This record gives sequence, structure tokens and C-alpha cells, in this order.
Amino acid sequence: MKMMSLNELPEDCVSTILSLSSPWDVCRSTAVCSELRSVAQLDCVWESFLPSDYHEIVSRAGPELLKWDSKKELFFLLCNSLLIDGGNKIFNLDKITGLKSYVLSARDLSIAWADDPIYWAWKHTPQSRFKESAELRTTSWLDIQGYLKLNMLSPNTTYGAYLIFKVSKRAYGLEIMPMEVSIEVGSDVVSHNTVYLRQDEGKKHQMQWLIYYNRTEILASRVNHGSEDSNLKLPGARGDGWMEIELGHFFYGESGDSCRDGKVVKMSMKEIKGHHLMGGLIVEGIEIRPLL
Repeated sequence: MKMMSLNELPEDCVSTILSLSSPWDVCRSTAVCSELRSVAQLDCVWESFLPSDYHEIVSRAGPELLKWDSKKELFFLLCNSLLIDGGNKIFNLDKITGLKSYVLSARDLSIAWADDPIYWAWKHTPQSRFKESAELRTTSWLDIQGYLKLNMLSPNTTYGAYLIFKVSKRAYGLEIMPMEVSIEVGSDVVSHNTVYLRQDEGKKHQMQWLIYYNRTEILASRVNHGSEDSNLKLPGARGDGWMEIELGHFFYGESGDSCRDGKVVKMSMKEIKGHHLMGGLIVEGIEIRPLL
């Protein structure tokens, strides 16, 4: 039997095959097979990788996104971490999978007493994409929450939520108590854990530990450590000059279920039980990204 070559297949057949793959597969295929290159530029191929609500996302972005000549160009524009909603969110598509992710700025979060200059200061921070970050001056009640509609995300995907932050040189009190972090989808708590925002810094913290050990043990006993207490989360460095700590993860199933799609994801970090003063935390925002 004679084998049929790619250039003998109808163009719409080849474009359908490519659209059922992934952006990464299309780019790799065209790099090794010249017959696919012209078909791989077609709008019908790249529209299949765009989110169904891409028209709305474009309308929420700045004027720099209003000009694009092809759906392929639009796809890679959306992979470029675009500011939307007046600069209060960042939207991004993953270049390999086409899955959505968001960063909610500090201004887009609910932070207890954030508008009181006694407790928080708003200022521009180097390496930030946003106009302002929130710096904690002092408080004994730390409560940070972020909200996102579930249907803004990619279905059939597990997501992780991460607080993006820095700790200033004058920071104090952040290491005394573990922070409680949680994820709620609708009315259901799907993830609950404890985290520490500061890692051990040597003799200074050893001395603090000796001085405050008894009080810290008493305070920490008040914390609901959740089901993952044997593996307390610690912050990690990001490639953009910030730190991040995982708040939890959740799964978004099939879209089209109006009951599920209408739910809101609530992400939170709080320390409200120690009643000790804390300061020096600089909050950039919360990132919600797919776990690949």
C-alpha cells in the first residue's frame, strides 16, 4: 500500500490535526517538517489554543494589545504577562500548554487596615510590574485575602496560589508565629496549611528562639496547622527578584457547569492569634498558576 505524504493531505485535515495538539507541539513540528509551516500559521489552528474569552481579555488590556495581525501573534502577546483591569492584574498564557494564569496586585487584594497609614504604606517597589506594593509598618492582626472567579481559569486544571512578597531589612515579628493559609472554592475549604515567611538566619534567630521559645510554643499551639503540618511550607526565591510562599492548591473541573463556574476562589493568609507586633512585610500580590 502506498503511504500518503503530508503534502497530499487536505489543508483543513492537517490544520485540524494541529489544532488538537498543543502550542508546543505545533512549534516543534514546524521546526522539523517544512510541509507543516504554512498550515501552522493559519488562524484556525491558533484560535483553538486561545481561551474562549480572549475577546474579553483583550478588552481589559491596555492599548498595546489592540493591534495584532494573526491569531498566532495574539497568542504570543497573551503569553507576555499583560497588565489588565487598569493595571491591577497580570494575565498570562503558558506558551507550552496555553493554560491561563493571573497575578492579583496588592491593590486587588483585601488586606486588613490597608488604607490606614498607621499600619500599611503604599509605594512603588523596584522590580514590580504594578504601580504600588503594600508595605506593612506594624500590626498585630495580619489578614490578606484574594478572590478570583473560578470561570476565569482553564478547566480540567490543578492550580496553585502563591503570595508574592519581600521582607525588608527592618522586618520584625514575622517569624514568631506560623501563618495560616487556606484555599476555599465556594463554601468548601479545599486546602489548609501553615507557612513561615522567614527562614532561619543564623545566630540572630537562634538568640530570639532562646528568648521567646516558651511564648512561641504557647502561641503556636493556638494555630490550626491543617492536614499537612508534617511538611511546613517555607518561602522560595522567584526569578523576578521576589519571594513566594504557597497558599494552597485546588482543581477546576469541567467548564459549563453553571453552579461550579459561578463559584469564587478565596485565597488567604493570616496571623490573628499571636497578638504580637509584626512589620516589614512587602506584598506584591497573589499569583494563581497551573501546576504542570
